[in-house]
Order: sequence, then structure tokens, then C-alpha cells
Amino acid sequence: MVLTPRHVIAIALVVFGLAVVYWQVIERLVDAWIVDGNYSHGFVIAPFALFFAWERRARLKAKPLRPSWLGFAVFGVGILLLLAGLLGSELFVSRISLVVALVGLLAYLFGWGHVRILAFPLAFLLLMIPLPAIIFNQIAFPLQLLASRVGEWAIALVGIPVLREGNVLTLAHTSLEVAEACSGIRSLVSLITLGIIYGYFIDSRPWVRVAIVASTIPVAILSNGARVAGTGMAAQWIGPSAAEGFFHEFSGWVVFVVAFSMILAIRALIVRVAPEPRSGLLAA
Repeated sequence: MVLTPRHVIAIALVVFGLAVVYWQVIERLVDAWIVDGNYSHGFVIAPFALFFAWERRARLKAKPLRPSWLGFAVFGVGILLLLAGLLGSELFVSRISLVVALVGLLAYLFGWGHVRILAFPLAFLLLMIPLPAIIFNQIAFPLQLLASRVGEWAIALVGIPVLREGNVLTLAHTSLEVAEACSGIRSLVSLITLGIIYGYFIDSRPWVRVAIVASTIPVAILSNGARVAGTGMAAQWIGPSAAEGFFHEFSGWVVFVVAFSMILAIRALIVRVAPEPRSGLLAA
């Protein structure tokens, strides 16, 4: 693929036009990353996606240009989704349309071969888009109950009397509610993102990368259950104030670090059982 100055100018104008069309969507998306702690990781998604794309520059350069009119049709679908999302006040649809439109533009300007090379960076962009509330709640509520069960089991294991009713743990001196923010979905989403990035850089084997990402799910569940249990124990032994404020917030960071350490240990175990035949950073 050889780009002339005319091609570069045309691409720059297209990117500028796309930014103008999607400015309102991008602005609201950034606002969601700031306001909603469940998606604060969104700020790192685009820079890493750009890096993953840049890393494929040699393969993109070697690929001949084969623009496809079908790509323009896909771009049109993306714009229709944008209009539907804006008119229907459906943020998820309008945000997804950005990725769809980007795929269509790439296919129209360069060809589907380039889209296939950039499949991983494009798919990675989906992690920056908050899930619809109906799907988010379907995930968060079971996680709340699961964290409550794990916390109840661990608290009872150390001999502290505890009664669980749904997502509420009743102790001798206080009651703890495992709220949505404590369900573990925040750490789950962040760990999945971190697992994808870590797996990409640390191991070139696809199955190891998949295993690392898959391990983030049970790790997030266990670590969040341990946080709930630790909060309950602190409330019982120190006082109800230990279940809120600085201790509660700080414990979240500690548990996240412990969870990532567990992922490092899992990868080390995989390497010990199945050593990587060759080292180095390879494109996915």
C-alpha cells in the first residue's frame, strides 16, 4: 500500500469529517468515562487500539489497496445507526455506530484485507462503550448475590455469626449491603481490559491470551467476595465505621492489586506447564 500526498489529505479530511459528525457522541462517551466508575478504563482503550494498529503498519503497507463499495454501504449502515440512536436517545446504538462507520470507511478506502489486519484493534474499541442498562443490570445483580454468598461463607469461616438475606449481610453490630458498586462488575470490566492488554504483550500464543482473559472472571469474583468478607470482618472487630469511608475505598485498590497479582501468578503457572517456544512481541 503506497499512500500519495493526495491520499493522505483525503484521509485527513475523512477523519476530520467523521470527528465532526460524531462529536456529540464522543463528548457524551468521554463524559460517561468520567462520571461512571465502571467505565473509567475507557480513557486507555483508544490509545492502545491506536498502538495495536500502528504495530501492524508493515502488514498494512504490504497489503495492496482494494477499495470496496460494500464498505461504503457498511458506512451508510453506521450513519443510519447513528441517526436512530440520536433520534431515539439510545446512547449504546449511537456509540456502536462509530465502530461500524469506522469499519465501513476502512473497507471503502483501503479494502477488506486491511480491515482483517485491523480486526483486533477495531474489536478492542468495543470495550470503551458502556453496556446498555438492561444488559448491565443482568450482569451486576447476579454478581451482587455471588459476592454476598462468598462474603457470607468467608465471614462464617472465621467464626463470626452472619445472616444473609439477598445481598444484605447482618452481623452482630451492623448490617452490610452489597450494593451495585460493590458487585465486582467494576473490577471485572477493568480486569478483563487489563487481561487483554497484558496477555497481548506478555505471550504470543492465542490460547494463552484467551486463558489469561478467561481467568480474570473467577479472579474478579473471588477477589470481590474477599473484599466483602474483609469489610464484614473489619466492621465486626473494629466497628461499623470500618465498613465505610477511607478503609472501604482503600480496600478496593488493595483487592484490585491482589487480583492482578493472581493473574500474573496464573500466567507464570501456564508458562511453567507449557513454556513459550519463542519470545518477543508478536501481533495478534
